[in-house]
Amino acid sequence: MIDKVETIELDGMLPRVFVSESIPPSDVWKTSLVFKRGCRYLVEAASGGGKSSLCSYIYGARIDYEGTLKFNGSDVSGIGINGWQRLRRNNLAYLPQELSLFPELTALQNIQLKNSLTNHVPETMIEEWLHELGIDSRRDYPVGRMSIGQQQRVGIIRAVCQPFDFILLDEPVSHLDEDNNRKAAKIIQEVADSQGAGIISTSVGNPLFLSDTINLRL
Repeated sequence: MIDKVETIELDGMLPRVFVSESIPPSDVWKTSLVFKRGCRYLVEAASGGGKSSLCSYIYGARIDYEGTLKFNGSDVSGIGINGWQRLRRNNLAYLPQELSLFPELTALQNIQLKNSLTNHVPETMIEEWLHELGIDSRRDYPVGRMSIGQQQRVGIIRAVCQPFDFILLDEPVSHLDEDNNRKAAKIIQEVADSQGAGIISTSVGNPLFLSDTINLRL
């Protein structure tokens, strides 16, 4: 059983769909790369470069890759369903590009649904984040009636409502202006720093405004 995920290691990893293709030089694919807990990473690529695939592989949602993925030096292929469930509850937070919110539920209900599983964040903190990101007036609106940018802010709050060693953010601010980008980055960084956690964020041109990042190209 994994207590803390200190390192995520990619050894020769490549999406199988790319195996028969000639791919451009990459800092991630077909290399030996180690993500370290406590560090901040920005992974940039053109559309179709495999950003979402990378996040899905690390989260254990997909296994259609060549090479090896390791946590703390151990191959993840031996992790069973129960093990992945524990990792997703205690060690790995994830905001997918498609957000995966429930459109019929309100913004607050979407957040509370996650927080009720972990009891990790006080309700007062959630209310503070809603206010800071300018969506407190939309807290009781069904998410399906909110703009994509508002939905992204809901998704960001929901993603940090759990303990984690790494948080995976797939194009988290693609529909946010600079001001809200900076506010979202501040929340994410503060929550990650409080847990000594690592941040892995992807972008196609509108990156999350993290400080002290290690920049990688897919």
